[in-house]
This record gives sequence, structure tokens and C-alpha cells, in this order.
Amino acid sequence: MRQYEVMYVLRPDLEPEQIQELVNRYQSLVTEHGGKVDQVQEMGKRRLAYEIDHQREGYYVLMQFTANANFTQELERLLRIDDAVMRYLTVRLGE
Repeated sequence: MRQYEVMYVLRPDLEPEQIQELVNRYQSLVTEHGGKVDQVQEMGKRRLAYEIDHQREGYYVLMQFTANANFTQELERLLRIDDAVMRYLTVRLGE
């Protein structure tokens, strides 16, 4: 098991209920695959450094978790196909 950190940016036009549903979905995905969520930090709406899909703002979420190495590929696949996610970045902690 390794420690990871993923930051993803959600579309700013989502309702608070939709945002909470997405955050919960990605947390439960980690636990379903035998991992453990260490910390979730919702940073809220922030201005983007550059425009993405004609959006100037995004809703930032930072999640730290412990999981198997092959799980991150599945998480990134799901983040990539989700229309509500504008950008994401996964980093391995430790080392």
C-alpha cells in the first residue's frame, strides 16, 4: 500500500449537492478497492490560472489516500471520463 494525493478541479456551475455527491463517490471508490482515505480538503471555488473550457473558475478538492499501486490507474480513468472534472493530478507521497 502506498500513499497518494489527488487534486481535482470540478466545474464551478455544479450545485452544492452535486459537488458533495462527486466528492463522496471518489472517497467511496478508494474504500471499495481496499484503500483508505486519509484526508479530504475541499478548497472551494478559486480562479484558474488560465481558461479551461471557457471557465475562469473551478472547485478544487484535495484528497490524500492509501491504496494499491494499480488502483490509481482506475481512479484516473474515472476522473478522465467524468464531464464534471475539468483537471486532475495524482501524486505519490513518501519517497
